[in-house]
Amino acid sequence: MSIREKVDEYKKILDIFPNDQEKYQYLIEKAKENDSFPSELRLDNFKVNGCQSQVWLVPEEKDEKLFFNSDSDALIAKGLVTLIASIYSDEKAEDIVSNEIDLMEEFELGVILSPARRNGAYSMLKTIKEYAKKLIT
Repeated sequence: MSIREKVDEYKKILDIFPNDQEKYQYLIEKAKENDSFPSELRLDNFKVNGCQSQVWLVPEEKDEKLFFNSDSDALIAKGLVTLIASIYSDEKAEDIVSNEIDLMEEFELGVILSPARRNGAYSMLKTIKEYAKKLIT
């Protein structure tokens, strides 16, 4: 499934929720689904800078594609990074770098997230793109 297709799938899911509180709850549920992050990977070099809470993104390259394992010490941030990591996992570095989709706008999360959380989400996206750029160069 392409990045665009994954975004469209998540958009369909998020559009089902009639209010912002239910979208928040969905992010919390995504966070709870992500319980497989090994504590030994909570290293500073995997921390996402620019997030209000602690967020870790660990890249792994397999068969010319990138995969991301993620975690956070805060539920909303963990839900966001889980969602974002699942969109960009199993994709080629070139596709990640060239992707220009604004997830906050696509998912209409800008309205429910505080400015600090929005900045954190953009930092997560930036970190993923930086990992992908390193593989290309």
